[in-house]
Amino acid sequence: MKFKLKKEKEYNFIEIGEGTPIVVLHGLMGGLSNFEGVTNYFPKKGYHIIIPELPIYTTSLLKTNVKSFANYVKGFLDSRGLTNVILLGNSLGGHIALLFSKMYPEYVKGLVITGSSGLYESAMGSGYPKRRDYDFIKKKAEDVFYDPKIATKEIVDEVYDTVNNRHKLIRTLTIAKSAIRHNMAKDLPDMKQPTCIIWGRNDQVTPPNVADEFHELLPDSDLYWIDKCGHAAMMELPDEFNEVLDGWLTKRKL
Repeated sequence: MKFKLKKEKEYNFIEIGEGTPIVVLHGLMGGLSNFEGVTNYFPKKGYHIIIPELPIYTTSLLKTNVKSFANYVKGFLDSRGLTNVILLGNSLGGHIALLFSKMYPEYVKGLVITGSSGLYESAMGSGYPKRRDYDFIKKKAEDVFYDPKIATKEIVDEVYDTVNNRHKLIRTLTIAKSAIRHNMAKDLPDMKQPTCIIWGRNDQVTPPNVADEFHELLPDSDLYWIDKCGHAAMMELPDEFNEVLDGWLTKRKL
C-alpha cells in the first residue's frame, strides 16, 4: 500500500485527504490495503479518509469482542477530534460500525456496510478443523471472491499463517462467538442513520438474503448490488464499488 501508517498514542491508522470524514473499519482478516480503491478515489472527491487498525490480535481476550472494538473506535475518534463521520465497514468491520452507530448515534451522519456480519455469523466459522491443510485454506480464501484469482498466494499465506498461529486463532474464534452474541436484528429498526448497503450478488460468506434482511430492518437504507462479485466488493471490483458509493453520497448530500 502506498500510504504511510501513522502512529499516535495507542492508535495506528492511515489518513489522507481533507473534507467530510469517512472512517473505514476493516474485517477480521482484512488488511487496510483492502480499501486501496476507496483511499485512492474519495480524497479526490473532497473526503477525508481515515482507516484505523483494529487491535483484533493484540488486545486481551477479555476485550476481544464487538462491543470493545466499538468502544475502541470511539476512543480513536475522540483522540482525532472527529464527530459527524461516515462509517464504512466490511464484514466484521460492518458489524462494529453498526454497533457503534447504535451506541453512539451522535457521531454518525451516515453508515455504509458491505458483506457485513451482524445478522448471519457463519462467516467466521466455528473452527478450522483443517487449518494445517494449505489447499483447504486456499479454497476457503478463494470462496471469499467471485473470481478466485483475487485470492493471491500472499492473501492465502496470510490466512494460513493466521489460523495456524494459536494466539491469533484463539482471538479469531473469540470474536466469532462475540459476533453471534451481538446479533443486531432487534436493534436495527431503531437505527435512524441513512445507510448504504453495497453487496456482492455472489457473496458466499454473507449471502444475498442477508443484505435483503439488513435493508428490510434498517429504516433509512438503500440497497445496491454488484454483479459477479463476492464478499469484499471494495476489493474485488473497486471501480464499481466507488461509483455506487459516490452516487449514494451525492444522492444523500453527505
